[in-house]
Amino acid sequence: MPIMDESTPLGAEIARDTRRAQRLATTTFPRPESTRIFTVANQKGGVGKTTTAVNIAAALANQGLSILVIDIDPQGNASTALGIEHSTDVNSIYDVLIDEMPMAEAVAQCPDFDHLQVVPATIDLAGAEIELVSLVARERRLHNALADYLRERDGAGDRVDYVIIDCPPSLGLLTVNAFVAANEVLIPIQCEYYALEGLSQLLNNIQLIQKHLNPALSVSTILLTMFDGRTNLSSQVAEDVRAHFPQEVLNVAIPRSVRISEAPSYRQTVITYEPNSSGALSYREAAEEIAHRGAQRNG
Repeated sequence: MPIMDESTPLGAEIARDTRRAQRLATTTFPRPESTRIFTVANQKGGVGKTTTAVNIAAALANQGLSILVIDIDPQGNASTALGIEHSTDVNSIYDVLIDEMPMAEAVAQCPDFDHLQVVPATIDLAGAEIELVSLVARERRLHNALADYLRERDGAGDRVDYVIIDCPPSLGLLTVNAFVAANEVLIPIQCEYYALEGLSQLLNNIQLIQKHLNPALSVSTILLTMFDGRTNLSSQVAEDVRAHFPQEVLNVAIPRSVRISEAPSYRQTVITYEPNSSGALSYREAAEEIAHRGAQRNG
């Protein structure tokens, strides 16, 4: 195998990614003491929310951890990326929320990972915001269904390690259900101008949820996405976000990556589509950091 010339920018990048891949190949992620339930949320669209949800889930499942992804975005993009059928005739999160179907009946197996299961979203979910308004305990329906499901899995000796809920880019009743069901919030923030705009509204909503519906909820993780180290803007945004949230921001930032963007069109995550690309390596390192932070907090 020819020796890579690290004196060129491309050579240095390839050599660095090779070392990262070699290290990740020999590492293991700690299993959490109890199920960690994340809501991935940002009402600003186009920040890499769904991309982050599915790739963090895939990276954790790739390490043998037991993962459940709940797609409550009517667009169903997380379901698509994980290779899950989500036409209107499949059991979905809509049936769980509106018709009180047991969650176990809506869970589908991800074809790419043995330890990753998904509750898909269908287009029926588009009307759920309105339908939920008149229902009893409308903010707690996801929490109650998920709690029952996790209890069943625990009882069968098949505990779920991580639940990752992908929200729509809005702050309606579906997102409120996700916040009430979760104990941690993961916020992806795009390294672009206006990155922090709207974040205060999201944090205010989370505070209201904490005060009135779910005191156990915390913003534990912020992930910088679409980072371009060649631009001053990306570096400045990253610096600003780290200054505002020094404890929450992960050390790893997700780079702008063609491979990450391409993967969903093949009904895959970048973890299987191009596992040693810089984007896949970054998501794998972000998942590793999330897993180790949880272990440190419990330790």
